[in-house]
Amino acid sequence: MCQLLGMNCNVPTDICFSFTGFQARGGTTDTHRDGWGIAFFEGKGARLFLDHNPSCESPLAALVRHYPIRSLNVIAHIRKATQGRISLENTHPFSRELWGRYWIFAHNGNLTNYEPTLDGSFLPVGQTDSELAFCRLLQDLRQRFPAGMPPEEALHAAIDEFAAQTRRFGSFNFLLSNGDSLFAHRTTELHYIIRQAPFPVAHLMDEDMTVDFSEVTTPNDRVAVIVTKPLTDNETWHPLPVGRVTRFHNGAPVAWQPVKSPPSAEAR
Repeated sequence: MCQLLGMNCNVPTDICFSFTGFQARGGTTDTHRDGWGIAFFEGKGARLFLDHNPSCESPLAALVRHYPIRSLNVIAHIRKATQGRISLENTHPFSRELWGRYWIFAHNGNLTNYEPTLDGSFLPVGQTDSELAFCRLLQDLRQRFPAGMPPEEALHAAIDEFAAQTRRFGSFNFLLSNGDSLFAHRTTELHYIIRQAPFPVAHLMDEDMTVDFSEVTTPNDRVAVIVTKPLTDNETWHPLPVGRVTRFHNGAPVAWQPVKSPPSAEAR
């Protein structure tokens, strides 16, 4: 399976420390050698870096590791291919426009016999089940809210319903962001941590690297990091709830009561 990494903050923050450990899992400390990608939101814009080569060998990954791009929302992905050939068009994260803003999506898992009907408003470029699900999600959102972006509660509920319908076809861990919030869904494995004052000294599992966050933050900073497997060995990571979409905003999960899952139905 692939690996996911996300970050949501209350102030623009760089992801260099977390990405250093995460990058190593793309062929050094783990077997995910089928490409990698990362997306940073900056205002209404989004920087997207993709490479179908292993992250442990990628000069582009080295650039991201050392270049402190500051963002409120970041999504990264390391691929271990299950569907679709190893190529740039099949490399996560995927990006589309909806309601005049970018949406970024990355998936860890495998959806079998997943054949949703698409109306042509969003179409996959590659051959992955992941991009297919992303296109169907945005299609459903556009049809459900034709007037434009709904309130966050309604948006959260719609994404949660889509996740409930789609995870019937297999493992469907994903990260999704529109630049305002970051949505995370777990079916098998996904963890998070909130870093805020008093900030810890953190040590990576995959690299011998330590950072004292109190030296590079202010007392008001708050950062949520979401990842498939914990990145540090001296902090307490929390598993996300199974079968629910969690929304992170301003560096923390938002309290929310999920709607009742809809009855099972074949993907349309």
